Amino acid sequence: MTRTWRQELFEGRPWWMNGLMLFCAYMTLFHMPWDFFIKPVEQDQEAWFGFVLHGWWAKLTEPLHWFIYGAGAYGFWRMRPWMWPWAALYAAQVTLGMFVWNVVYVGGFLGWLTAIVVLVPFGAVTVGLWKAKFEGR
Repeated sequence: MTRTWRQELFEGRPWWMNGLMLFCAYMTLFHMPWDFFIKPVEQDQEAWFGFVLHGWWAKLTEPLHWFIYGAGAYGFWRMRPWMWPWAALYAAQVTLGMFVWNVVYVGGFLGWLTAIVVLVPFGAVTVGLWKAKFEGR
């Protein structure tokens, strides 16, 4: 029985890492080009460490997000060794950012509750990436 290209694409990494690879690929190929080239500056927003940048500040930081997603898509696809510890550190920044964003922008009891709840899935991804062993293909 021959393997399909999809089987070859998704083998060798856990399901959640395949999900991260697909997310990074989507962000690299579709969302970030739309965000950078089509979305008006007045509507642009980018979040870093839980704080939201607007307008030109957001537009100017988009290439960095684009690079991170592109590196993530490639690194997960080829299981590059340099993904450790960088993927885990970026995931930790996102986890912290989700916590801060909920506390600062949602606020109150709901903000704190949501901030604590988001620590579970985002923290699990961070821990999973920290424990992952990346071996090249």
